[in-house]
Amino acid sequence: MTQKTDQADLIGGIALGIATLAALVIANSPLGPQYNALIQATAEIRIGSIGLSKSLEHWINDGLMAIFFLFVGLEIKREVIEGSLAGVQKAALPVIAAIGGFVLPTLFYAALNWGDSQALRGWAVPAATDIAFAIGICALLGRLVPASLKMFLLALAIIDDLLAIIVIAVFYTEDLSALALLLGGIGVAGLVALNLLNVRQLSLYIVVGVFTWVCVLKSGVHATLAGVAVGFAIPLARHKGESLLEQVEHGLKPWVSYAIVPIFAFANAGVPLVGMSLSDLTAPIPLGIIAGLFVGKQLGVFGAATAAIKLGIAKHPTGASSAQLYGIALLTGVGFTMSLFIGTLAFEDETLMTQIRVGVLEASILSALVACLVLIVAGRASAASPDK
Repeated sequence: MTQKTDQADLIGGIALGIATLAALVIANSPLGPQYNALIQATAEIRIGSIGLSKSLEHWINDGLMAIFFLFVGLEIKREVIEGSLAGVQKAALPVIAAIGGFVLPTLFYAALNWGDSQALRGWAVPAATDIAFAIGICALLGRLVPASLKMFLLALAIIDDLLAIIVIAVFYTEDLSALALLLGGIGVAGLVALNLLNVRQLSLYIVVGVFTWVCVLKSGVHATLAGVAVGFAIPLARHKGESLLEQVEHGLKPWVSYAIVPIFAFANAGVPLVGMSLSDLTAPIPLGIIAGLFVGKQLGVFGAATAAIKLGIAKHPTGASSAQLYGIALLTGVGFTMSLFIGTLAFEDETLMTQIRVGVLEASILSALVACLVLIVAGRASAASPDK
């Protein structure tokens, strides 16, 4: 990672942190009712007799987050074709670690919520890592985290997002509309055709992408998946030095990092803590999330990565100690954005969503603090080592 990229990641992480803190402060201040009224305010887009009317919260979660998932789709495609996930040898360690870090947290959550069918709908909440926060923390720590571990974390988080996308498509899709799904399929086919023809007019992808998004939104499949489809469709073939995919990715990155993700955090992190008791903080749902993100993530990622290295399936990250690898495993427990997003799909009840937010916040803060401590100690020990 370049110094410029590290700086951008750091600023993005700070913006996300400020938005989260602002939501918490405002939600627990005299402005709390106005905050809730703003989030629930209805906004409508209408062309003649055709229109969409949703709350501001839904526009953010279904609309802005579709752009976030478009960006994720671009990242996944580029990394798989020519980046840190290109080829079996490169991809082995982050893929195996990501799978371990995705499966084990769900088992922890399920174990603590077994027997409650409603609570079990949130089984995937503690499974995903927040790229913006995790990479931002790495940028903040600077040289204490080797470049190889930063790339490992980025690749792992991207695989996490891909697994989350699959989970959303398979497990959080209800009440399908056959007609809307068919039209959405036609939109996806149009995107594939544009890609195969190597069309470089971005406006065509936007038009077909918006049509696909509307159809998917109406179909019952979550609309953010349309963003992924558009990201996968944009060509990576280079023309005069840079591909259309890279142009779109570079253009979207500041908007995603500095606006879209912080806006999502501001709209979803406002937890009213007044009147909340210890029993609310230690209910099975938040405990399941904390156990999954803080314990399950570190054990799943570090255990799977260590096993892959010991078995010779993957190579240990260059210039990194086992303690530093463990620190990165701890950092994957920062599951803020995607965890909250999956929570909004799993639950509509505001009481349960409050428990989700509390659990995610507690687990993410705990994971970040312990990870920073481990990475600082391990980084200084590694720098002082006579082998260096």
